[in-house]
Amino acid sequence: MGFMDKLLGEQGTQRRGRGRSVEDYVEVDVGDIAAAPDEAGTQVHIAEIDGQRDLIAIKDAIYDGDIVVADIVRLRTSDSTVEHIIDELRQVAHEVDGDIVQKGDDQIIVTPTSVSINRTKLGR
Repeated sequence: MGFMDKLLGEQGTQRRGRGRSVEDYVEVDVGDIAAAPDEAGTQVHIAEIDGQRDLIAIKDAIYDGDIVVADIVRLRTSDSTVEHIIDELRQVAHEVDGDIVQKGDDQIIVTPTSVSINRTKLGR
């Protein structure tokens, strides 16, 4: 499994509620190429959304100018909670002139000001 598969999940894989943890990600040594997290202008945050309370940290990250990749697997319900959460994140993206997409049934990517998400897969 490649890095992006670990980060974004394999296409068609059914995790059935299995969440990701810090141990699921591998630190890649890039030497002097990458800036330290404190020096980076924009960071990418990985999040899991279990409910409404998880939106506070995600919203703060977006307002701070960071990108959030959120796992929504645990929200696969028939009630209006999923729609409400997605609507709230859509509103935040709109407020900061950012972007938001849903990747399959399991992830949402939200970006801040001046960062758009290309809807075309690379190599296609």
